Amino acid sequence: MGPTVIVNQGYRFALDPTPAQQRALVSHAGASRKAFNWALGLVKMQLDQREAERSYGIATGELTSGIRNLVRGLDAWRDSKSGKRKGPSVRFPRFKSKHRDPLSCTFTTGAIRIEADRRHVTLPRLGMLRLHESARKLARRIEAGTARVLSATVKRDGNRWFVSFACEVDKAERTPARPDAVVGVDVGVSQLAVLSTGETIANPRHLAAASRHLRRTARRLSRRIGPDRRTGQKPSKRWLRAKAELCHAHARVANRRHDGLHKLTSRLAATYGTVVVEHLNVAGMVRNRRLARAISDCGFATIRQQLTYKTVWNAGRLVVADRWYPSSKICSGCGAVKAKLPLHVRLFVCTACGMRLDRDLNASRNLAALASITGTGVAVYPQPQGWNGRGADRKIPTTGQVAVKRPPGTAPAGKTGTVPPQGETSNHELFRVH
Repeated sequence: MGPTVIVNQGYRFALDPTPAQQRALVSHAGASRKAFNWALGLVKMQLDQREAERSYGIATGELTSGIRNLVRGLDAWRDSKSGKRKGPSVRFPRFKSKHRDPLSCTFTTGAIRIEADRRHVTLPRLGMLRLHESARKLARRIEAGTARVLSATVKRDGNRWFVSFACEVDKAERTPARPDAVVGVDVGVSQLAVLSTGETIANPRHLAAASRHLRRTARRLSRRIGPDRRTGQKPSKRWLRAKAELCHAHARVANRRHDGLHKLTSRLAATYGTVVVEHLNVAGMVRNRRLARAISDCGFATIRQQLTYKTVWNAGRLVVADRWYPSSKICSGCGAVKAKLPLHVRLFVCTACGMRLDRDLNASRNLAALASITGTGVAVYPQPQGWNGRGADRKIPTTGQVAVKRPPGTAPAGKTGTVPPQGETSNHELFRVH
């Protein structure tokens, strides 16, 4: 057996619980929610009294699953407030609602195992639960001693219950099919992704395809007698059936989107040694009310998230361009930079060398050329030893490397307006501005 690497991996399986087991699952999720709310109330009371962020007053022996999630949320809020946590700010945890928050509970101790038939799992207090699908993929690793279950989380997603196992897996080291190849990935709405190789991945638009069915289902739900907390009115059976149908429709759209993104990112990580993507401000992009639904349907953040760990699994490298890197405005042939390029202009025309190229393809080629730069504005995953994090998002400073217009006639012979083969970089000239 060759060299191996230890990674944390999750395995998720659908459940087929009996009605009695469903009631037990709801009860356990409610107990977890109550423990979370009790601990949060205790923490808030002590924070107000002592005015100290770390005065939680929770004993170590009381850290059950619900409290453990609260402590994690409080740590994220504290780190975000002090500047130790990157990304958007994390607000103070709020109380969980029975109607708003998903039902879930986590087990870290006790009997957690997959039965010999691989169609049943045993969880603490819940006993044996039947799986909707076979767990042979995880069971084989456990039997071979290459996987160890750390925890199990039961969660209701839509109308179906799922169990997720957080495992420590000893995986064999992989190498991409083309370890020296570099691919730039430019994501968008008209095309989900355009690769620097010229390949385009069409946008399936799962939400748009199911919008008619979703509207009809939501309209049917609105005409039923639903719950009213003010009067204590209980929902009717027809409202519950319509609600279940609407949840199933939304879950189907999400599952189809996740399936397509997993197939795309797995193929990229297994094929190319270096993958280059952009750091998009998705939270700011969805503020555009005309494009918010289409952007949310694409899953831009999910693509980068999946590539982050899949490139590590395949012994590859992920390069994330800075948010302010003008990949669409740079000519991939001569390196000239346009001052402005409106979004509605889909054809890139270089005024310096005359190259005409699709806007997204030009951007993906510029991203591929960025793989050879390890200076300002580039984040590499996995990070090499001694690499200093970039910290908060910021514009590329004027002392960094920027692409400038190359004087006519200075390009190497036979290279003008062309893109190099995979594994090399384009003929950009980088100058340091002082």
